[in-house]
Amino acid sequence: MTDLWQQDDALEKHGLMVKGLCQKLEAQAGTQAVVTQTHISTIILAGEFAYKLKKPLKLPFLDFSTLENRHHFCLKELAINQRTAPELYLAVLPVTGSPLAPDIDGQELVIDWLVKMHRFDSSQEFAVMARAGTLTFSLVETLARHLARFHESLPRLSATAVNEKTTLDWLLESFDEIKFHPFFSAMPEATEWESFRQDLKATFENHLPWRQQRIDQGFFRPCHGDLHLGNIVLWQNRVMAFDALEFDDSLSNIDVMNDLAFAYMDLHASRLPELASRLLNTYLEEGGDYEGLRLLPEYAAYRALVRAKIALMQGKNEKFSQYWRLARSFVSPTAPLALVLVYGLSGSGKSTVAQMLGDRVGGIRLRSDTERKRLFNKALKNGLVVNKEVLYSPEASQRVYARLLELAEKLLQAGFIAVVDAVFLHQDDRVLFHNLANRLGVPFRLVSCEAPENIMENRIVKRAQAGKDPSDATVEVLNAQAGSFEPVPGNWEEFSSRVVNDGSLEDLRQKVQRLAGLFVEKQTGGMRK
Repeated sequence: MTDLWQQDDALEKHGLMVKGLCQKLEAQAGTQAVVTQTHISTIILAGEFAYKLKKPLKLPFLDFSTLENRHHFCLKELAINQRTAPELYLAVLPVTGSPLAPDIDGQELVIDWLVKMHRFDSSQEFAVMARAGTLTFSLVETLARHLARFHESLPRLSATAVNEKTTLDWLLESFDEIKFHPFFSAMPEATEWESFRQDLKATFENHLPWRQQRIDQGFFRPCHGDLHLGNIVLWQNRVMAFDALEFDDSLSNIDVMNDLAFAYMDLHASRLPELASRLLNTYLEEGGDYEGLRLLPEYAAYRALVRAKIALMQGKNEKFSQYWRLARSFVSPTAPLALVLVYGLSGSGKSTVAQMLGDRVGGIRLRSDTERKRLFNKALKNGLVVNKEVLYSPEASQRVYARLLELAEKLLQAGFIAVVDAVFLHQDDRVLFHNLANRLGVPFRLVSCEAPENIMENRIVKRAQAGKDPSDATVEVLNAQAGSFEPVPGNWEEFSSRVVNDGSLEDLRQKVQRLAGLFVEKQTGGMRK
């Protein structure tokens, strides 16, 4: 292969080649080609396909200046994106001929390389749907499960692979780029630069032992690296992340929670905090990485700061200020903490109430059904036989409540409201959580979920028929629960609330909204140190 691009007019030749490719593709597809540009790429949309070329550039953070490098990074782009979007990323093909008369995968001289992709409807990008108000809880839940399974599939990285240039290095570099931008000194945020930089730097440095622990535990992996909403799409009824970061491994060899933090931050930036909370909760329930939460605030702040820098460079001062404030809010929260127990008999709707409440207040739901299965999945993986008698024995239930108590403490210490979803038949179990709240000095709240017996029975039967819920409760279990339920003592009324769940989902949503307003402010992006 001969490199024709090692000249000052490389970008001009690139432009001529793109023009020639458009003409060729238009003739093949019978429709007009559309060209979109990014800072480092050119994408030609023609017919059912997209053709992505790398611009012949050499920048501080990447080198696409040679034919060999562009080929290498095209191959890498294909490989890393086939992890999450194999149906979109089809092949790496040579561009042959000359800049004035190019062809794709022809017989002449190879002059460049491109990635061939399936074309998709841009209105199905999550960023577009977020702006249009069409992004739903269901789509966000699907995304969360997609990301949790993707992260779980990745190999664990050694300390050597993740310490070349750290997130803290990138963070401080972004602060410097903001400071030295010619327009920044005249902006109101300029007076906050030094204090914010020092605060965020100190937060990262204070948490370096946690970071090392995350590396040792295998949570640093070759991630996507660029999970903003514009890189997530609904294609053929499947949610998938695309356009993973291929040009610098130090930006993608990161903590999986750092990877998730981009989408989480972007939902907050889109003023969709309840969807952000649902994303986080579903991800955690799927994978169980609750300990990663203690680093999420600084990761989210880092993601928002990078977005602020980009907005400033694009002259979007209002956007810059929005991202700057958001970055500060993640590490300077104002909303209060709380430990909330959402309890009731099977079929009373407590899991739905806990989920809605968590969304509303930015809390994390801890579901007993999910954690019970997670505890015993470890036993199953070790070859042990676990039947339902063992799974729901008093000893097993004690283990589950102990695990919920442990996780609730970790959530509160990480700065998140803990919403614990369990039957809580016995007052002794409730007292354990009450004592935890007192020890940590956070408000304690009880939410009793109730429904008529026939409604609870119908819900249990339908849930079992659907086979998609972690709960194994039956009508017989419900009857047993009702016979052994211990009432809450009268002196606990001051922190108790009651939700009667006997109407529509919308009725319940309104009840939960009123309930949230009674004891905790709605969270709009901030978390607590």
